[in-house]
Amino acid sequence: MKSAAALAPIILAVTACATTASPPPAEQARPTPDAGQCDAGGLDDLVGQPANAELGAKARDRAGARTIRWIQPGMAVTMDYRSDRLNIHLDGQNMVERFRCG
Repeated sequence: MKSAAALAPIILAVTACATTASPPPAEQARPTPDAGQCDAGGLDDLVGQPANAELGAKARDRAGARTIRWIQPGMAVTMDYRSDRLNIHLDGQNMVERFRCG
């Protein structure tokens, strides 16, 4: 018969695996109602306007986003998706071209 000391590493390894299981992907992807979910629909009237802090705040509030990101032509941006972020795409004259969430 094996001693308890010899079985301890095996028991710890099995217990650790059982307690660190993550929820299924569908559970992780479900947003909470107050997560600052962005909706860029309905911002078309702001397209063509010059980029400034006031426009950014207005667009963020109307989209229900928590944050904004200004994207200029040729600018390198991360590809991470954030459901609470409003991306404001600008043209070469610093005018708003389009809005996208993420």
